[in-house]
Amino acid sequence: MQRAVDNVLAITEESVKTITYESLNNIVRFINGVSALLLAMIPGKTSILEGMQGWELRPTFRGPRLPRWMENGVSSFNQFIHELSVDSDSGSSVDYSSGEDYTDDDDTPSTPLSRSSRASRTSSFSRHDRHWGNWVLWFRYILALMLFPAKFLMGILLYFSSASPFRGSNVSSTLEELQQLDSDSNKKALKDHIMQRATDRRRGVIEDIHLGTEIFIEAVFVVVHNATHCLLSPLETSKRLLSWFSSNTSIDIPDDASSVSIPTATLAETDPSLGERTANLCDSLNTDGRTCRDVITELGYPYEAIRVVTADGYVLLLERIPRRDSRKVVYLQHGVFDSSMGWVSNGVVGSPAFAAFDQGYDVFLGNFRGLVSREHINKNISSRQYWRYSINEHGLEDIPALVEKIHEVKTAELKSIQLKPEEEQSSSEQPYKMCAIGHSLGGAAILMYVVARRIEEKPHRLSRLILLSPAGFHDDSTFIFKILECLFRWMAPLLEPIVPGFYIPTRFFRMLLNKLARDLHNYPAVGGLVQTLMSYVAGGDSSNWVGVLGLPHYNMNDMPGVSFHVALHLAQILHSKKFQMYDYGSAAANMEIYGSTEPLDVGEYYGFIDIPVDLVAGRKDQVIRPTMVKKHYRRMKNAGVDVTFSEFEYAHLDFTFSHREELLAYVMSRLLLVAPSPRLKSLRLKKKRLEVDGE
Repeated sequence: MQRAVDNVLAITEESVKTITYESLNNIVRFINGVSALLLAMIPGKTSILEGMQGWELRPTFRGPRLPRWMENGVSSFNQFIHELSVDSDSGSSVDYSSGEDYTDDDDTPSTPLSRSSRASRTSSFSRHDRHWGNWVLWFRYILALMLFPAKFLMGILLYFSSASPFRGSNVSSTLEELQQLDSDSNKKALKDHIMQRATDRRRGVIEDIHLGTEIFIEAVFVVVHNATHCLLSPLETSKRLLSWFSSNTSIDIPDDASSVSIPTATLAETDPSLGERTANLCDSLNTDGRTCRDVITELGYPYEAIRVVTADGYVLLLERIPRRDSRKVVYLQHGVFDSSMGWVSNGVVGSPAFAAFDQGYDVFLGNFRGLVSREHINKNISSRQYWRYSINEHGLEDIPALVEKIHEVKTAELKSIQLKPEEEQSSSEQPYKMCAIGHSLGGAAILMYVVARRIEEKPHRLSRLILLSPAGFHDDSTFIFKILECLFRWMAPLLEPIVPGFYIPTRFFRMLLNKLARDLHNYPAVGGLVQTLMSYVAGGDSSNWVGVLGLPHYNMNDMPGVSFHVALHLAQILHSKKFQMYDYGSAAANMEIYGSTEPLDVGEYYGFIDIPVDLVAGRKDQVIRPTMVKKHYRRMKNAGVDVTFSEFEYAHLDFTFSHREELLAYVMSRLLLVAPSPRLKSLRLKKKRLEVDGE
């Protein structure tokens, strides 16, 4: 009787799992199909989607994910159902084929459409007719396999319940085996369990829902199975209860079950032997939480992190790919809603930071203030106080602190290279040349920094500026941006007390965004619809907005945000049609800060710029149009600045997230125009001569 009930429960459980999974899968397919229909009706999608590298507008049809305990990943029944669905879908799916085969990789879980079942697509129903006589044997074999997970889960429950002091030592054969395990084997089993959780390959919210539903169904049927077992076997249940109250035995379980060391091997290391890696149970969330440090070190480059404190107490992270003996320095500064991750996100081939390092530069990656973690020397600073800053603070506080820290570090490192005290350089000449590369808001802040330092008659320590689609002038913005500017300025007095900054406030929603970005890639029709709508909001800019959402710096632990006053400052610039500093709202406040009733117009002081400037615009850029970059160029040219202007077929985010080599080649060519000073050349020649004479 018990065996028959177990068989019925196992079959029912598997049926519920299959029906539930297929229902969820059909819902997702329906959403993907509706998205494809809406996308087909939206005008202008072609120019938005086709300009994105690597974007494929095609829906993915995946079969149901099967239990891992089935032979070769496919059971006879599900294989039969899958072949039926493949035959019915073959006519509709061919239209979306692009000549590429779906391959099994880390981003796609194993499905019947891959691995074993892919070979079965050419099968027909005759194959099942030939094996009809073996169905009885197959049925018994499948039932045995289906019963295995229930027994396995029951064993795990008994294993963890064995830690109780009321548990007996002779409850079942499974328990007796567990009690015979020594401490080392228990620890090893727990390590394997945590390793399996830490190496889970789930991606996105959809896969999480699928797995969560399966676990919930299994848990419910485990409870039902145990309840029926107790009712049908009262004698055994009584013995088990008595043994629970009479035993004091326990199994040795590690105290720290949430974090253990797992032996791993890392490729490309000089010593490929197994090392120790700590894995936490929270790793099973599988959000991409890599930092800029992780990306740099995983690619084999050196890394250094420097904490910088600004004059007003903000703690900034200055990251470095160090060449300590190099006299060529490049400083890269990101734009709005971005971080240093943008300069390394394309890997070795397409990232400006790696390209500069490979050319012999000491690379520094700056990060503006504005993290959700609120890094500040005052640990008790409120959210309203932390986010109270504008672009002024980026250009007049953040960049000066970062540049001075770079100068301090490089001067100390290069000091030992000087040959003799009498040959040391004068205090007015620094021992290195530093170029600054800024994108979007970073470019505007760098311009503000250079102008302010020249007005204050302080050294800015820069030798050349390369500005990629710099902000500053926005009067030729799209209609949508102008509407948003009017609404924002009108609602600013109401929003300021409520919204100190624009960011995702909780860990859960940041994790959700990270996972949804994965789903947008797994279901291209939905991703294409979101991409098109975001492009419309951005004025028709065809940047890969969906791809940017998946960047690791938007993770559950932290993310770059934007201050309310930075957004208001941009709205003021658009309204005034001038590259001005922040307007504090009253003549008295402006007089106290600037010495005049109006904010300082940075564009009027371009004549103070005493270094070459290279301006780069994107013809497809609708966030900062080429006409606005040309306005910078005309102002600088009229002021006598050594300035150049170039255009590329780029959208706004392509300057940091594009894999094309033409921009890197251009940037490197501009960096090479900065040569070391004649005095440094003579010192270098003297050093070489001394080395030759010494030999």
